[in-house]
Amino acid sequence: MDGNDRAILARSAARAGAAVASERFRTDLEIETKAGKTDVVTQADRDAQTAVVDAIATRAPGEPIVGEEDDDRGEIPEDGPAWIVDPIDGTDNYVRGIGVFATAVAAVVDGEPVGSAAVFPALEDVYRAGPDGVFRNGEAIAVSDRTDPETCVVCPLIWWDFDRRGEYAAANRAIVSRFGDMRRLGCAQATLALVAAGAYDGVMTNVEANPWDTVAGVQMIREAGGTVTDLEGDPWRHDSTGLVASNGAIHGEVLEAAREIDSGAAPNGFDERNRKR
Repeated sequence: MDGNDRAILARSAARAGAAVASERFRTDLEIETKAGKTDVVTQADRDAQTAVVDAIATRAPGEPIVGEEDDDRGEIPEDGPAWIVDPIDGTDNYVRGIGVFATAVAAVVDGEPVGSAAVFPALEDVYRAGPDGVFRNGEAIAVSDRTDPETCVVCPLIWWDFDRRGEYAAANRAIVSRFGDMRRLGCAQATLALVAAGAYDGVMTNVEANPWDTVAGVQMIREAGGTVTDLEGDPWRHDSTGLVASNGAIHGEVLEAAREIDSGAAPNGFDERNRKR
């Protein structure tokens, strides 16, 4: 398959998972927790991932698939094709009946995304990126052209758990002291997609984000004309520490805010051992 074929398959697989998630949305769900009290999972997550994996395996048998709900999540290979799956990104929203959640699928080759999709069934939005560009519901999208930080909306991307609230507070402080406003959606793929669409102007985190939360949305921002780096300002990869994304015009300011998180955190709010989320 070429890049276009992989982009098409990513979209159809994401639609398959989103159909399962949509069917169970606002029903009586049995909720479990994983690593912490706010890290929740349901059978709908697992069934949606099964639907995505089955759709991929039909067209790309034997290719590695890294999914959030796998017991052994595996690693994204440096060489060759692979697939990255988040069956329900924004599960905490999902179990609360909030419609900001998505099924996200990214196709990567040699570790770099070549096609991706994020399907938001409750919002009736489908974002996709591939060799032909980036689109929402079939219409091309682009990052914003805002250059004045005081008119920009920037948001923290990834959740900081209870033992890292000093960093969370520092991130919020860094944003509100520089930019016009702040949002937090509780769904990383939605946040990244809205940067690609020009609704948000930037996002940031200082942690090593999970690839299923990020790779699809990162490709969309880049295809839409934006910039995505790590905390050092180097091009972001799925194994980078920190993720800073913007429309490009304000990237320096967003990067400065992200770098302030560690230095601005309370003394007991940061533990180097827990940098990875």
